[in-house]
Amino acid sequence: MTLETTKKKKSLRSLVETTAQAAALVRLWWLCDAAVRAAGLPIPGGVAGMAVLLALLASGALPVGCLRLGAKGLLNHMLLFFVPAAVVLRDHTELLGSTGLKVLAVIVVGILSVMAGTALAVELHIRLRSRHVR
Repeated sequence: MTLETTKKKKSLRSLVETTAQAAALVRLWWLCDAAVRAAGLPIPGGVAGMAVLLALLASGALPVGCLRLGAKGLLNHMLLFFVPAAVVLRDHTELLGSTGLKVLAVIVVGILSVMAGTALAVELHIRLRSRHVR
């Protein structure tokens, strides 16, 4: 086999793995969304899916490597998820005025809250882990 053929096979294999892993994440989301709707719970299916995924990863029932490429692929293309928001702005010009500023303020405060909460959780985890290691 030539070097070029080997690179093409690796590239194809990586694409197939990434697609399969991303599809697995989407399937988990759909399953959790269906379960939440069937149970009549007042939470989004995506939140339930993340909780299930976290439980599977934390328990070791699902190794991190099983979804690494798919998650990385979705994160690398996250900007595409925001295209519908740009279309909404074009259709609802009132969001460009004072209403939009209020919405923007809520979004900024929400993002900062999530970032601060994540930072505190990571800091707490690192401190607890460093105590455990010693």
